[in-house]
Order: sequence, then C-alpha cells, then structure tokens
Amino acid sequence: MRLREVQPAATPLDEIDLFPAEWYQSGDPHAAWRTLRETRPVWRQETPEGVPFWSVTRYQDVVAVLRDTARFSSEYSTMLTVLGDGDTARGKAIHLMDPPRHGAVRSSAIPALSMRAMRRHEDAIRKRIRELLVTAVERGRCDFAEAMTVLPMVVSGAVLGVPEREWVETAKWTVASMAPDDPAYTVGDPRSTLLEAHVYLFSMFSELVEARRAEPADDLVSQLVAMRIDGRPATDEEVLVNCYAVIMGANPTIPQAAAHLVLVLADRPDLWRRLREEPALVGPVVEETLRWSSPVNHLLRRAAEEVRLGDETVPAGGLVVAWLGSANRDEQVFTDPFRYDPDRASNPHVAFGYGAHRCVGNSTAQLGLQILLEEMIATVGTIEIDGEVSHLRSNFLNGVTRLPVSMTEVPVVNG
Repeated sequence: MRLREVQPAATPLDEIDLFPAEWYQSGDPHAAWRTLRETRPVWRQETPEGVPFWSVTRYQDVVAVLRDTARFSSEYSTMLTVLGDGDTARGKAIHLMDPPRHGAVRSSAIPALSMRAMRRHEDAIRKRIRELLVTAVERGRCDFAEAMTVLPMVVSGAVLGVPEREWVETAKWTVASMAPDDPAYTVGDPRSTLLEAHVYLFSMFSELVEARRAEPADDLVSQLVAMRIDGRPATDEEVLVNCYAVIMGANPTIPQAAAHLVLVLADRPDLWRRLREEPALVGPVVEETLRWSSPVNHLLRRAAEEVRLGDETVPAGGLVVAWLGSANRDEQVFTDPFRYDPDRASNPHVAFGYGAHRCVGNSTAQLGLQILLEEMIATVGTIEIDGEVSHLRSNFLNGVTRLPVSMTEVPVVNG
C-alpha cells in the first residue's frame, strides 16, 4: 500500500472489506482502519468462503489480544490466508505454539538471533550491503526493490546457516509463500506458487538439517537440531517447520521497511539531508521506519473460549485478527501518526508483534536496517523516484515489488 503523510478521509462502513489481497496493493487500508478505530474497533466480517473473523484495530486492543495467549491461541494459524483446517505446522512451529511449549523453541532460537550474536557478523554484513549499494549507485538508475531482494539473506543468511548459493532463491520463495497472489511471485496460480515455494524451502532445509546432525556448526539450524521439546529431542519434522518459521519471520521485514524508507526519503529530501548531517538520527529513523511501514499487516489468533471484545462476542474457536498496521497509526498512542517523524519522544510500535510471540528476529531486522542506512549515508548522495512504483498484492505483508530510483554518489569533498 502507498503510505502518505496525510490523514486519510473516513471510509464508509459498508465499503470496508479487510480481506482482499488486491485491495492492499491499490487501495487505502489506513483509511478503513482509521474509520474502524473511531467507530467500530471490533469489526466482524466474513471471508469469501463465509468464514467469520473479528478485527481489532486500536493499539490497546491489539496489544491485549497478542498478550493474552491463554484466551487467544496461536495454535491454528497466524495468517488470514491460511484458514480451513489451519496451518499444517500448528503446534509444532515457533509461531504456531502457545506457552509454555513455545518457550522451548524460542529459547533455542534466541541465542543465534540476539543482537550480541548478530554483532559478530556485522563486518561481513556491512561489506555485502556496501557492495549492493555501490552497484546500484554506479548504475545510476535501478529497481531498488529488486536490488534489495537478497538483503535479508545478506543480513541473516550466515546466522541461519543457509549457504550463500541459496540466498537469492530463498529470499524469493519466502516472500512468494506469503504473497502467492502477487504477479511478481505467482507461478501459474497461487496454489502452484505455494507448492513450489514449499518444495524448494523444505528441500533446502532438509539437506541442511541432515548435514548439521552429522556435523553441527555455529548457526541457527544447528541450535534447532539440538533443541528439546517436552523433554525429548526434536524430530526432523519439528526442526524443519521451525527452520521454515524462522526464515519466514526473518525475510519480510528488512526489504519492505527499506523500500518504504526510500519512498519517504525521496519525498523528503530535507530529511535525507538532515540524516546525512546527524548520524545520531539513524536509530530513531530505524524505529520510525518500522512503525511507519509495519511490514506485517496483521497477526491471526483463535479464541480458546468465548470472549467479549468491545461490543462483540467472539465464540470459542472464533478467529481474531490483530491489525498491526492500524495499531501503529492509533491517534491515542502516537501524536500525529500519519506523519513520518523520527523525533518522536515515544515510539512503542508493534511492528514485531507483542508479548510472548514478539518476533524473535527483531534484532536481525533492526541491525540490518541500521547498517543499510549507515551505508546509504556513506554511499548515496541523492535519491529520486524514477518510474511507477508497484506494491505487493497481499493482506499479510505490506511490501513493494517495484521501486525504480535514480541515485547519485556522495560528492567528493576536496580538502
């Protein structure tokens, strides 16, 4: 979706449908979310197949739902596009397990994805990001979204244990598995796209798991191979679905947030100049970019019992959707929320979710965006949009698939 620094007009309630993927590509979800926050903070509707779901759009309600793992379970699905009988990895993958079992997998993943662990790889990550940017600047004009496709693997590939030869395909197929309707990723049709994505990713991880069982290394796959669940060693299936879950969590945030940041900087050359003059602004810009872009639109939960939410009663088994993108524009929490403002005194965004299931890869994304921005400051002089921008067709990810830009080098200052 195109993000703008203006407060959107209200959307009539009878025109609101939060399900269609194409609407997020060309419509204005923020206008609908604003209307719902103001008038119907708990909103019931149905999918095209007639499955009801209840949406929460206010910050406090989103936080309350995500925090309450006893009443709002993750052990079904986390995406509106995966309904029916639920996700096949439910109860096995880190994002599809409730506490306390969820803690066993999370504790196995955290050491490899902590900021401390990521810092060990910082020099190598920085070198590769610099190479990506130098190549883009030397071309003068490039598709920034395409150039940054491999960025998440540049940041996390070695940490996860994915061989470099697989980085480009891994990055592509993880996004395809979350946005199979988008023309940039569809292979034949959405079902075929999902199948091809899953075959590639699970085949690649199967080989890695087999290799790490024979010879452990200092990476996340090795730590998942060694984890214990319910007091016993994890099975190959449990290791595989958690490798898949982590890669799905690691890949979307960085390139999508980076693309939305470039759109802001192209629109706000004053901010770009200021950022290049004030390196201390990098951290706040990273956090504001995460709030502003909200790369993951929503997280799905299933009511474990009948629950009263606002004026609605959600039955046991009812599906509740927490809209992170809406929460990050809540006027009750963020002053002037439709303005991109890195000077916010407080920025408690929920771009990584909230509570027990807050994204375990948040340090990976934060460090990756920080390094990218620092290297852009050192490499890029000016940024201009140079063509039509295309946005991702997905109700789950807020992404950019095409971002043509013209970039110049940082001018050389003679002593």
